[in-house]
Amino acid sequence: MTWEWDPTLYAGSARHYAQGRMPYPARLADVLRDALGLDGTGRLLDVGCGPGSLTALLAPLHESSVGIDADADMLAEAERSSGAPRVQWKHLRAEELPADLGLFRTVTFAQSFHWMRQEDVAATVRGMFDERGTWVHVSAMTHRGVPGDDPLPHPRPPWDAVDSLVATYLGPVRRAGQGTLPGGTRGGEEDVMRAAGYRGPQRLAVPGGDVVTRSIGDVVASVLSLSSAAPHLFGSRLGAFEQDLRALLLAASPGGLFSERGHDIGVAVWRP
Repeated sequence: MTWEWDPTLYAGSARHYAQGRMPYPARLADVLRDALGLDGTGRLLDVGCGPGSLTALLAPLHESSVGIDADADMLAEAERSSGAPRVQWKHLRAEELPADLGLFRTVTFAQSFHWMRQEDVAATVRGMFDERGTWVHVSAMTHRGVPGDDPLPHPRPPWDAVDSLVATYLGPVRRAGQGTLPGGTRGGEEDVMRAAGYRGPQRLAVPGGDVVTRSIGDVVASVLSLSSAAPHLFGSRLGAFEQDLRALLLAASPGGLFSERGHDIGVAVWRP
């Protein structure tokens, strides 16, 4: 893959993230607490924390926490809205670690590791754990729900039509920052972890299924929270895209409301 990260990856998306992404369920914290014995001691490092959604959920299980992200606007949103206790927010790329941050009991990566130079980050973070340390990889889809035809209180968002509209404006190849990802983001993360000397993974399942109600504005924000549809990619056509998207959504649900069922969440725990 020839794609390289650049600072515009999520440019303009931060203000849409909190509204557009479905929250992690509280039971994710319960599962991790029980599996890892988290008891309010030790430190948490959330790498690629975005606006702090996971950081805020797990911070109460630790003595203190650090959230790092390469996007300064994401960190500003985290400081403004996360409400997480005892957290420091640092504007850093993962590749800049260890950055004199010290040792941690829990290091989390949620929807972020695929954007990084994985071999370098895995090797560096392995030296940042305390004696109880664990790496926690959270795999989740929070911008849209589970497809299906089971009855819900409101229509599901017409995601296929939304994807087609995005492609009409941005082209058929997935955009990401200043480049493209024709084949999607990189996989093979487990091979990277084993090669770096980690043991595992221990797999934890967090069932989804929660039904959430979303407004037209929520679905618009969800689209604009994506790297593949970040506001900067539309340039001067952003206003027209939003207008067309809202019209499409209103036609799908004249009442202006949608329902979605949350996805299951996968967790892989690795030990150095």
